[in-house]
Amino acid sequence: MDERGAMDIRTALFLAAVCGQTYAQFNNPRNWFMLPRTYQTVGTFTAEVYNGVTEPFGFVIESDRAAILAFRGTGSAVDWVSDLIAEQIPYKPVAGAGATHRGFTEIYMSAREQVMALLDQLPPEKPLFVTGHSLGGALATLAALDIAKNQSFQQLLVYTFAAPRTGDPAFVKMYNKSVPVQVRIHNEFDIVPQLPPLLYHSPRTDKTYTYMHVKGEEKLSFRTGSVSGNHILSSYFNNLAEQAPEFAAALCSDPPGWCPGNY
Repeated sequence: MDERGAMDIRTALFLAAVCGQTYAQFNNPRNWFMLPRTYQTVGTFTAEVYNGVTEPFGFVIESDRAAILAFRGTGSAVDWVSDLIAEQIPYKPVAGAGATHRGFTEIYMSAREQVMALLDQLPPEKPLFVTGHSLGGALATLAALDIAKNQSFQQLLVYTFAAPRTGDPAFVKMYNKSVPVQVRIHNEFDIVPQLPPLLYHSPRTDKTYTYMHVKGEEKLSFRTGSVSGNHILSSYFNNLAEQAPEFAAALCSDPPGWCPGNY
């Protein structure tokens, strides 16, 4: 797996498949999900969504060579970004790290204690990949700065897919300085990475908030004919798979059914 800033296509495909299993975990009545070969589960975690309901939101898995922290997004629904409160609140895990999206941050903070307890079980010399799609990409971003500053992993690598903007310029400045490897994959025709807007005016507080993206942009360009289709993880996976079709085919067959479904 790549340790530089540029996207490694095999790493991207592998982590997109892992992200798919966060949706499988959520959709399965028993919250079961599939593991890539050689990986085992360290543990799962829940988070409280904006309507007060606690849901499965991801997992930590590891092999002999690496560990992965994966956050779930919201699948095909793209209206969730506007549903969540886009005002900003101080990013409390790290002093001086600016402000972040209130809705995303409240979800992350509800899971933070569980996530950190799972990461504490991992050896710090093992590379840690943090990943997520959609809302999960925002949660991965919030977690990555927290981990960079408050954990002792020697290699931290972040891959996000279709992530929205998460924080203000002060947060992004601290993030870009602190997180060594960030790959932010987005489709230019996907509306979610364009949200919240660079300037968001809250009618509730009558304040205007500035949002920026973190570093590491890797732009894809595909249209599916629908707003949802331009955003769902399987569309991202299929587009990336065109760059490495043989690897993608092998990945999807071991174990069978492991690649992202229609989410």
